Amino acid sequence: MHVTHLECSLCRREHEAGKPWNVCIDCGKPLFVRYDLLRVAKFMTKQGLSSRVPSLWRYRELLPVRREDNIVSLGEGWTPLIHARRLGAALGLTELHIKDESINPTQSFKARGMSTAVSMAKELGFTKLAAPSAGNAGGALAAYCARGGMEAHIFMPRDTPRANVIECEVAGAHVTLVDGLITDCGAEVARRKEAEGWFDVSTLKEPYRVEGKKTLGYELAEQLGWTLPDVIVYPTGGGTGLVGMWKAFEEMEKMGWIGDKRPRMITVQAAGCAPIVRAHDAGERFAEEFKPAATVASGLRVPKAIGDFLIIDALRESGGTAIAVSDEDLLAGARELARTEGIFAAPEGGACVPALRRLLEAGLVKPDERVVLFNTGSGIKYLDEFDSGARQ
Repeated sequence: MHVTHLECSLCRREHEAGKPWNVCIDCGKPLFVRYDLLRVAKFMTKQGLSSRVPSLWRYRELLPVRREDNIVSLGEGWTPLIHARRLGAALGLTELHIKDESINPTQSFKARGMSTAVSMAKELGFTKLAAPSAGNAGGALAAYCARGGMEAHIFMPRDTPRANVIECEVAGAHVTLVDGLITDCGAEVARRKEAEGWFDVSTLKEPYRVEGKKTLGYELAEQLGWTLPDVIVYPTGGGTGLVGMWKAFEEMEKMGWIGDKRPRMITVQAAGCAPIVRAHDAGERFAEEFKPAATVASGLRVPKAIGDFLIIDALRESGGTAIAVSDEDLLAGARELARTEGIFAAPEGGACVPALRRLLEAGLVKPDERVVLFNTGSGIKYLDEFDSGARQ
């Protein structure tokens, strides 16, 4: 469509569009797709979006796929933004909203990134895709590869929730269970991908999953009447959603759709795996690997994120912060979401509730501010954790 080039998010080296890049050839950091935004803004208007398809592909001109017949979609995106009045009242907030990503195909926000990544892989001529996954990304990759007639090769920690493993297998993916963490799974993909002919779609190790995730930011602005909230509370493992939203805000400002005001971005991690929290608190830009890494929220069990500096940059530029919560508290938060708002959130989404409570207690969020809390997936895939928690 309107892609001009790919750009390294760290060293700014340009890479030619339409080529099968993974990361920057100079520094090995994530690549961002860049667009001719002034050209897009000439004929794509905010007002014209209302008549478009209710999926992330309503932002077609701001996504990298050139040919429409290469789009692999299951109707992902355009998820509800729910005014959480009862939970808000319990917390002392009048403008608390929940962006509920469990409504997506495959029941998590991972559907957004995999739709764009699989679509671009198809456009680039790949037929075999591979990725490490702690759960939901694997399910999404399996589903979109099935939809697109492609092979999915997924490497998962052996203790990944069984529901996620079954989801991948039923969709026809080749699943390998690894004794270790998602970083060990990623190393196995990297070791085998050239010999096997796989295109690696690991988090931020290819340029297109973040393009799907950035539509979270576009949707948020559109659903709030082209304003942005005061605060965004986001559960962060690999961080693609937060990084994507930050990219979306920059793009929208350049097109004249929003002003320069940004939400304070809040990263929430599990206490048992909190590399971004530790680096942020230490004043560092890059995070050391977190060892040992352990949490029931498998999507937060990312001991080392390739996009760490992008997450931390967004936190600091926005005046936000990073908070770690215990497994006990994040499960309790998920139960509170279900009992007050009827949303059966994944533990990752549940983590945002105790984090927000602590922010309010510390005076870092004011009662009259507009806050958006993100639930990134469905609790239905974590039944064992909630079952054991209910018995305690």
